[in-house]
Amino acid sequence: MLNKGNKKGKPGKLADITINQSRSIGRLRLPEYFPIAYKLALLFTLLISLGMATLGLVVVNKQTSLLQKQMNHFGQTVVTQLAESAKEPVLSDDILGLMIISNNLGNNDNILGTLIYAENGKVLASAGIAPTEGILSLYSRSEEFSPSNYKSNWTARDDKGHALDVVSFITPIRYQDVIAGHAVVSFSRKLMNEAIDNTITTISSATLIMILLGIIIAFITGKWISRPIHTLMDASRAIGEGDYDYRIEDRRNDEIGYLTEAFNNMASDLLEKSQVENAFSRFVSPNIAKQIMDNLDHVKLGGKHVEATVLFADIVGFTRLSENLPATEVAELLNEYFGYIATVSHLHHGTIDKYMGDCVMLVFGVPEHDPDHKYNAVSCALMIQALVEQLNHKRQQEGKFSVRFRIGINSGEMLAGNLGSSQRMQYTVVGDSVNLASRLHTAAEEGQIIITETLYRDDSIRERIQADFYQQVHLRGIARPVSTYIVRHLQGSRQDMLKTVNRILSRKYVA
Repeated sequence: MLNKGNKKGKPGKLADITINQSRSIGRLRLPEYFPIAYKLALLFTLLISLGMATLGLVVVNKQTSLLQKQMNHFGQTVVTQLAESAKEPVLSDDILGLMIISNNLGNNDNILGTLIYAENGKVLASAGIAPTEGILSLYSRSEEFSPSNYKSNWTARDDKGHALDVVSFITPIRYQDVIAGHAVVSFSRKLMNEAIDNTITTISSATLIMILLGIIIAFITGKWISRPIHTLMDASRAIGEGDYDYRIEDRRNDEIGYLTEAFNNMASDLLEKSQVENAFSRFVSPNIAKQIMDNLDHVKLGGKHVEATVLFADIVGFTRLSENLPATEVAELLNEYFGYIATVSHLHHGTIDKYMGDCVMLVFGVPEHDPDHKYNAVSCALMIQALVEQLNHKRQQEGKFSVRFRIGINSGEMLAGNLGSSQRMQYTVVGDSVNLASRLHTAAEEGQIIITETLYRDDSIRERIQADFYQQVHLRGIARPVSTYIVRHLQGSRQDMLKTVNRILSRKYVA
């Protein structure tokens, strides 16, 4: 469409101009943050300005109308008196009397001039500033403001050539039902205009003062009203940053007070939920705890088939060891080793499924999907053994006995989900693949990591680890012998793993 328009000339240019205007408008951006105090101040200012402007217009109109009525009344009175005084001299054609009457009235400071016409339009007497046109022309441009009384606004020049706003009042000179002539009295509109200007100036000044006062009062009021809102904003920011201990101390007996109370209650609930979640995550995996806490209304029995990897690790000779040590030392030993294993598991995206005495069960690939769960499980096992080796070295320097782990790993399809009863359930994995991993670790010797041949020959594993064929083992509950491999180490440098182990042991790595 634009190409066609450009070919024709003007339409294309018009389209380009429209597009450019749209882009210019699109570049205009409203401020991202405009304080509510300023909004309230602006609103109050607009209301006060509108109110004062409306009041000023009403007052000026009323004042102008009142002054106009007063002038009309005064002019009508004076011109009527002139007509009454000139009635007999006009009928008797007493020009001298008319001149005296006209001059006497014209000498009044409030009157610019007088004029007396005969019935045929002839000027009989005049004094001061008076219209120069004939009576018929004067009537034609006049307006009737009361029966038989007319007025005409016009501009005259004084002796110095200055313009004067003049209003002339006209009325017929009647004798019974006969019009004998016409009387005209001219007044200056200067006093009335000055009075109107003074009124406008006074109203404008009062309006300006009220607007300024309104701005100040509105800004102070807006600040006062928005203060609790800012307090709520600060509180919301603190809650968003995880400070659930934050509370609003301000107490009010209005809607803001109810909102503050509701906010404090919400913060208390969030603190309690956070404490429950933290405590809960100590008994189950943090990932599982988070899923359960985020879906409390949908916690139910059930599971789904997944592809995952399971790792079992236990202490060799734990029964003999526990018989020779006090229970507290055994507990401290398990807590120390399991704590390090939990850190290594987290580092490799694994989940602690459960502790069973001296044995720990780790799952990789659930509940969060991990496409590299097989390699992560093997890498985790190697790091556990490297870490145990470092710990044993330390223990030997302290004159303590060594602790050895044996590990079995298997991967395959298994059922993952909430298993148990409606009163008590546990998120775990079950299936033949899990059972095989459990049997494998019992076939391993101290310091060994045993995996199945199927896992070893997996495309995501074989080129990344070094392993040797171990043996075909007969495992309890499995009819056919299982070909197994012993994992030696990962392909590549071992130094990176040792650096990570040292950081964990020095507590520089936080899970």
